[in-house]
Amino acid sequence: MSVESYETTDRAELLELGKDAQDLLFRAARTANAFTDEPVGDDVVEAVYDLVKWAPTALNAQPLRVTLVRSPQARERLVSHLADGNKAKTAAAPLVAVLTADRDFHHHLPTVFPHAPAVAEHFAADAGARHATARFNAGLQVGYFLLGVRAAGLAAGPMTGLDHAGLEADLFPAGDREVLAVVNIGCPAQDAWHERLPRLDYHQAVGTL
Repeated sequence: MSVESYETTDRAELLELGKDAQDLLFRAARTANAFTDEPVGDDVVEAVYDLVKWAPTALNAQPLRVTLVRSPQARERLVSHLADGNKAKTAAAPLVAVLTADRDFHHHLPTVFPHAPAVAEHFAADAGARHATARFNAGLQVGYFLLGVRAAGLAAGPMTGLDHAGLEADLFPAGDREVLAVVNIGCPAQDAWHERLPRLDYHQAVGTL
């Protein structure tokens, strides 16, 4: 993905990350609605995951699960659960990932949080706390996943316009997954973008107590 030149203030120099990397991950990055037909290999996805797995999560729980929808049959099933405005672009995307929260993430806590074995027992006994923890922390990981896709020079098109319950029942019938987003991934096409919309400035979004 080519990175255009963006005007920046002197504050950009305060960041450890170089300007080109800032542009790649943030200023030039856009939500893509159309892609070229260049494939996205599993090796690229693995490289992305190896980067974004370092995202912070409570208790090091890492509840995000990424399901790559590659077969035509699975793609057709997925598309049937999407809002009408999302169907065509998802059907044509080089790669589609379903990002879910693992409601049974506590089974991995003895491995990823071994010094506190009672924590896994607590979550085993409290489904409400377990599901809320999975949802919030997997949501954090979703943001990192999108940045990882951008770091690979690709574009992502995350979507939540879908029948979440229907997709969960279809693709994850065991009931252990909560669908958070569907993400189209690939090299952006020439007409991939809508016009850039304005952002809130610092004084509109940041306060001090």
